[in-house]
Amino acid sequence: MDTQNFVALAYIAAALFFINALRNLSRHDTAQAGNTSGAIGMGIALVATVWLAIDSDPERGVAATLILILLALAIGAVVGLRMAKKVGMTEMPQLIALLHSFVGLAAVLVGYNTFLTSASEAGPSHAFHMGEIFLGVFIGAVTFTGSIIAYLKLAAKMKSSALTLPGRNLLNIGAMILTVVLMVWFMNTDSTGSGLLPLLLMTVIALALGLHLVAAIGGGDMPVVVSMLNSYSGWAAAAAGFMLQNDLLIITGALVGSSGAFLSYIMCKAMNRSFVSVILGGFGQPTASAEARDYGSHTETSADEVAQLLSTARKVVITPGYGMAVAQAQYPVAEMTKRLRDMGVDVSFGIHPVAGRLPGHMNVLLAEAKVPYDIVYELDEVNDEFSDVDVVLVIGANDTVNPAAEEPGSPIEGMPVLTVWEAKNVIVFKRSMGNAGYAGVENPLFFNDNTRMLLGDAKASVDAINVELAVPANQ
Repeated sequence: MDTQNFVALAYIAAALFFINALRNLSRHDTAQAGNTSGAIGMGIALVATVWLAIDSDPERGVAATLILILLALAIGAVVGLRMAKKVGMTEMPQLIALLHSFVGLAAVLVGYNTFLTSASEAGPSHAFHMGEIFLGVFIGAVTFTGSIIAYLKLAAKMKSSALTLPGRNLLNIGAMILTVVLMVWFMNTDSTGSGLLPLLLMTVIALALGLHLVAAIGGGDMPVVVSMLNSYSGWAAAAAGFMLQNDLLIITGALVGSSGAFLSYIMCKAMNRSFVSVILGGFGQPTASAEARDYGSHTETSADEVAQLLSTARKVVITPGYGMAVAQAQYPVAEMTKRLRDMGVDVSFGIHPVAGRLPGHMNVLLAEAKVPYDIVYELDEVNDEFSDVDVVLVIGANDTVNPAAEEPGSPIEGMPVLTVWEAKNVIVFKRSMGNAGYAGVENPLFFNDNTRMLLGDAKASVDAINVELAVPANQ
């Protein structure tokens, strides 16, 4: 079998493993098998690509090709291992955003390299190839700067509120129109020298557009942004595949791009948001009605009081948020869940679609702590049950349980939230009363008559509750 046929078959096999990975990753109990399938597919793809690289340039020699490839792999492995050991689960959203920026930058570099090494010739095929280069660089540049801004927002290195420039929609439309004009110009050039100017101009516009699009999106929508940037990185990879004439890169990019776009659409539907509006910076900017209001005073409680309330409860629902991840409280929460269930208490979890700062963030944390999958429910599965719940534990959540979503003019107006305030008792675990949440919106839930605030580190608070629950009732 010659190299081309071997590589083609290997790429088909790898693509099938990737598709199987996506299928298994859609469920908690098969996610590990999905990861394994994806790793096998990537291994096959890597071996085939190295073989193809060796065969494509015999003059360079096998040793030289392997040295270059191994050097690149070594650099990537060192960086990857360092980041994997250093980055915790709470930093995973910004890490993913940063990794998306690498994909975008790679697409830009591949585009420029392909352009500079392309033969200058006129004709429809050349124009089509130039169009591939142009789109690849454009998507890559938008992904690159958009991902950098997402990283800075998620890492709290810039404000999470939306940047609203005067006439921002007109600026975006103008940038897109100018990009189309530059694309027509670029596709009709027949030499490297004449095509470089429109390509450079477009790159600058695309970099600015990616920056502005994500900067104009508020903190409440950042989980959707991360998902959408994942989609962008997929399309950037597919565009690079067209430029490199690599079928597997096209397939893989299309899988990532389409699945990321679909996930973003599902999340927007779950948040009652317009998909187009979110991507174009639809909400997140506080309005006049979002100004600070006096909701009265809050009532605090203690770990022993909460433990007593839980031990006498019939039904308990736990709604975690990003604060649980920051405090690394998932393990004591899992222990508390087991203790309560052993006592005969009906315990379940209510997960908001955008809890945390990454799609599925809370689900991953709970699975990591070995919380049973069958007691973890989505928003639409638990929202009708809160009136029958004795105690709701809000652990590090804010925006996802905020009744302000039902207030006209609120920055999170219309966003579906967990209606925890309908329960008989609500216990809110919060580090302090000074933080208004990632969307920057005050939460009137904290001041309700049936709400008690358990202030302090969430992990320490849950540990203290577990100590109290472990004490026999007659002592």
